[in-house]
Amino acid sequence: MADKPINLKESLKKLNTIVEWFEAQEEIDVEAGLEKVKEGATLVKSCKARLSEIENEFQQIQKDVEKTTGGKGIKGSKPPEGEIKPEEIPF
Repeated sequence: MADKPINLKESLKKLNTIVEWFEAQEEIDVEAGLEKVKEGATLVKSCKARLSEIENEFQQIQKDVEKTTGGKGIKGSKPPEGEIKPEEIPF
């Protein structure tokens, strides 16, 4: 059974909690600090791996779109008749 991908939002919240813990300490317990650093390092490593997976997924989607649009991709496609083009938006 494949591992469930990590939730980036939850991982970033956990990292923020670790940072807040360090900021709140007047004197840091070395043992507790070491455990927090290890936890943070594990989270960072997992987040980087997941971000790499997500980037690969986006690149694959872009390749698939380019195949179906004759190499034009998303940027090169024309909006359907009657739709407003981005350059026509007044802001």
